[in-house]
Amino acid sequence: MSKPFEPKIVAFVCTYCTYAGADLAGTSRLKYPPNIRMVRLPCTGRISPMFILKALQKGADGVLVSGCHPGDCHFTHGNYHARRRWTVFRALLNFTGIPLERIRFSWISAAEGVKFAELISSLTEDIRKLGPFEQYKAMIHETEAPVSL
Repeated sequence: MSKPFEPKIVAFVCTYCTYAGADLAGTSRLKYPPNIRMVRLPCTGRISPMFILKALQKGADGVLVSGCHPGDCHFTHGNYHARRRWTVFRALLNFTGIPLERIRFSWISAAEGVKFAELISSLTEDIRKLGPFEQYKAMIHETEAPVSL
């Protein structure tokens, strides 16, 4: 009997807000799925779209990018940079073959532990419904085929 599919989700999070919100969820003993692997960064403005693509290439079934609410950034404008990057990246996803449903962008403050737990629960359930993400890894493998001259 095979195990039910449990998605691997990589979360790129801001140290000052979302990571602190996750910490609050933990200290409040809120229940949420353990499928998330967090990568803590100083600011969402430092998250390159290549981080997202690399996470999917290395086996993630879904990706979360989350940081401070607009106007609350510890680095003043970092989350505005992240929002602009996300807008452009979403438009480019059509050309990569990556379904937008596998990537989520969210604002979570340090005081929103409940929101963090709810977001992780809903994201995990959505990715579970989509199933494993093998499509992108197959596309990468095709493009890395040796070229003969």
